[in-house]
Amino acid sequence: MTAMPPNKMLKELKLSNIAVGYQGIPVVQEANFRIIEGQIGCLLGPSGCGKSTLLRAIAGFEPLMGGEITLDNEVLSSATETLSPEKRSIGMVFQDIALFPHLTIGANIAFGLKGWSKKEVQARIEYLLELVGLEGYNERYPHSLSGGQQQRVALARAIAPKPKLLLMDEPFSGLDAKLREELVPDIRAILQHEKVSAILVTHDQAEAFAMADQVAIMEAGRILQVGTPYEIYHEPVSRFVAMFIGQGDFLPAVVCGDNCVHSDLGEIHGDMEHGFKSGAKVDLLVRPDDILHDDDSAFKGLIVSKWFRGSYFLYRVKLPSGKVTYCFASSHHNHSIGQEIGLSVNLDHLVMFPTH
Repeated sequence: MTAMPPNKMLKELKLSNIAVGYQGIPVVQEANFRIIEGQIGCLLGPSGCGKSTLLRAIAGFEPLMGGEITLDNEVLSSATETLSPEKRSIGMVFQDIALFPHLTIGANIAFGLKGWSKKEVQARIEYLLELVGLEGYNERYPHSLSGGQQQRVALARAIAPKPKLLLMDEPFSGLDAKLREELVPDIRAILQHEKVSAILVTHDQAEAFAMADQVAIMEAGRILQVGTPYEIYHEPVSRFVAMFIGQGDFLPAVVCGDNCVHSDLGEIHGDMEHGFKSGAKVDLLVRPDDILHDDDSAFKGLIVSKWFRGSYFLYRVKLPSGKVTYCFASSHHNHSIGQEIGLSVNLDHLVMFPTH
């Protein structure tokens, strides 16, 4: 079943040198971000970094102190003008879901369909309920649904009017981990099916990586890096990004030639992007998947702590130098704290920063 009218797809949302604040005090500064047709973006960072404030500015709930927000070359906000939220063709899903408890599921979805005919409204409700896996729930009320079902209804209500852009402010934070893991890829698939571009705000990198095409890492009111999840994880541009995304350690190292460093893990060869000169002292980023348990290796480490993660163990191992780092091991290799195990180094892309 199809629902009318047709989509008006976003071509480009662009944030240029955005500054947002309260009572003249900047909370977000010099923020630049862009998403294009069909993309899902994410503002990712720790609590208090300004990501929700930036999202509210895109929605039109907060005025700008500086910069400009444009949607398909139309100015939504600048330091001198702000288009009201209801005129922006932007939908929003909030952290608290905020379904109307006195309205049926169908009436909740229909709430924003102003100017549609009764036939079009009914068709849209039925179409969206089928799309979000809640076919036949039209006459039920929100209190009778699980948290995950309520979140699906909230999404259906937000995309019902076919907005150009959907904003999602930590929409999965109230759900348990297993439900989040199941729901996030489903929500992404629904947005792609409906051709709705979106921006997600979260502090959870697993959510960001599962949902987004472009991720903007925020810290202290600034966007530090924008890239694909792969680029953010493997090519961090700063120490903060490197340590906020994933787990890892910095080991002291010395550049010993082209694409070569010497560290507590021995001599390592791999791609280097920063052009450090031979002899330069650096800090080398080592992630858990860079060091693997290997019974046949002569290079040893002493287990000082361990976590069982179902399909694998995550060990903290003390190297011969005394430095401690992470190590991955298959779940079949259950070793004890205090036991020495063989380690192999699996580093082929070298991420490093100048030593402090």
